Amino acid sequence: MNAPTMFFEAIALQKCLMATYNKMVVKLAPHILYTRHDEMFIDAVTIERDGRPPRELKLGTFKLAGLNDVSLVDEKFEAMHGLYDQGDSKYKGVTLFAVEPESAAA
Repeated sequence: MNAPTMFFEAIALQKCLMATYNKMVVKLAPHILYTRHDEMFIDAVTIERDGRPPRELKLGTFKLAGLNDVSLVDEKFEAMHGLYDQGDSKYKGVTLFAVEPESAAA
């Protein structure tokens, strides 16, 4: 499994990650790192897929074990609170780290 240090750094500094996921190179804007069934996941917005922007921006769930060749990119992102809801019940009690809440960012 990938060491979560890079994911903590990406979330804290709001920097994008590049990774290979399902044989595609993706650029992700990670918003939250959490656990589910003793495995680690991130919910992130896909900024690029194989070098092209997605048809629409949406929050996706990525299992850390499925992300390969992960690297931190020196490209900042703005937290997308319209897509990411830190109050979602699926994060309750399992959040390891997340972007600052919308109220704290203002």
